[in-house]
Amino acid sequence: MKVVIVGGVAGGASTAARLRRLDESAEILIFERGGEVSYSNCALPYHIGGVVEDEEELLLQTPESLWERFRIEVRIFSEVTAVNRTSKSVQIRDLKSGREYSESYDQLVLAPGAEAVIPPVHGVHLPEVCVLRSMEDMRRIERRISEESCRRVVVIGGGFIGLEMAENLRRRNLEVILAEGTEQIFPPFDPEMAAILAGEMRAGGVQLSLGQPVRAILPQEDGCRVLCGDQEWECDLVLLAVGVRPEGHLAVESGLEVNARTGIHVDESLRTSDPDIFAVGDVAEIRHRMTGQSTMLPLAGPANRQGRIAAANLAGRNRHFRGVVGSSVCQVFHQTAACTGLNEKTLKTQKIPYEKVYLSPSQHVSVYPGASPLTMKLLFSPEGKVLGCQCVGAEGVEKRVDVIAAVIQLGGTVSDLAELELCYAPPYSSAKDPVNYAGFLAENVLEGLSPIRHWHDLEARDRETSVLLDVRTPEEYEEGHLEGSRNIPVDELRERLEEIPGDREIWIYCQVGLRGYIAQRILMQRREGQNIYNLSGGYRLLQLIGVV
Repeated sequence: MKVVIVGGVAGGASTAARLRRLDESAEILIFERGGEVSYSNCALPYHIGGVVEDEEELLLQTPESLWERFRIEVRIFSEVTAVNRTSKSVQIRDLKSGREYSESYDQLVLAPGAEAVIPPVHGVHLPEVCVLRSMEDMRRIERRISEESCRRVVVIGGGFIGLEMAENLRRRNLEVILAEGTEQIFPPFDPEMAAILAGEMRAGGVQLSLGQPVRAILPQEDGCRVLCGDQEWECDLVLLAVGVRPEGHLAVESGLEVNARTGIHVDESLRTSDPDIFAVGDVAEIRHRMTGQSTMLPLAGPANRQGRIAAANLAGRNRHFRGVVGSSVCQVFHQTAACTGLNEKTLKTQKIPYEKVYLSPSQHVSVYPGASPLTMKLLFSPEGKVLGCQCVGAEGVEKRVDVIAAVIQLGGTVSDLAELELCYAPPYSSAKDPVNYAGFLAENVLEGLSPIRHWHDLEARDRETSVLLDVRTPEEYEEGHLEGSRNIPVDELRERLEEIPGDREIWIYCQVGLRGYIAQRILMQRREGQNIYNLSGGYRLLQLIGVV
């Protein structure tokens, strides 16, 4: 069996290596348009920032190492320009010599990845404008920012690459402006959670421009000028990071089924509409496990798993790719942001019923040095099925989100979160892990033990028929409180019940929600029939997202 693979990196290289481990007799040939076949493209921003010092560390495999260990032939600087399904051959152009030739295949794997989206903006092809998708892109950026004249960079786009590059350019002591055309950075998050990251970006010295699309990039004698809404900036370099699109032109030209973005339709075995052609990685249209709908998820984790499964099927096994739930993580200066499952924006768009809670537990016990709070948002169905989670914090973020991702993929509920047995020792967690706490809060909401209100409900609160009750200490209250609220510390509540009106709704809040819940349970049992709500996330959340 002769297997030709178009593209290396995550999807193509993992397919080839796994296939060799399963089939020693297969002839395996990789065509790679660039000069590197297997490298950590996710680490490119960190080399630019100096975190990964040696460029050689980015290389996972070379053509020589793949041949020496796996007898996989790799032809770099070789672009596949066409696929002939009738003759089962591909047309190749040698980018060094210009020679064109054809190569036959028994089975073909398309793993060309994705290309950077170039927005239809005047000036995007100026020499000062760049993207980051390859090692050569990285080298070009390094050359530009190493020049003494390079002082200011405008990053266009607030997704993964935009955030990572903004941080790493700041590591190089450059002035950085990040322009995002929508109202928030980091699209996997909901707006209020993304607002926490925006605060961290500003604290890291990045100037943010949100909600104003870039209008044009104009050349100047020294650098260029970026016009964005009613603002403009002079800069030495512009990085376009507005997203990626699948490189599906080979599939289109050969008549394979594709979606509107040229993502290639595949079945659970990762076969395309041609049974002798597979597609893996950023180019493959896959299924979201929670909605059942087709989606594109250009991340290295799914690409590697797809490569493994495609290789198994090439070797005659029967393996299925189960789909994705969208787990991802990003470092933003001193904070980590991670999420999994569906966010609130998607739940609303899909008209999926949901509930939510916010919480701020410490990543480990407070008495152990270095304790810091997490900010978590848990989404779940009215029946208790876990739908999604977003989390921000200094440490322990991805650990909690990974656990919740596993529960989602197993179809688990908030009660499963509450009952999970997780590792505990003071340096690492609490006896009641933040994941358990999330389950506790969600259970309390679903069981009617803790009716809640959210930050966005405050504006619509009827001040005539409701009372805001702050149950923090007087010292905390004096440092900042919601306008119009009354302060009765939770420990004094039982003795001061007469100060609380019995004919109005009571909206309780504390710093993070715990004391509010305790006060709520006191009042709900002392004032049966009265509507008593706890403000989910407490005053701290309001501060983080800029409500107060």
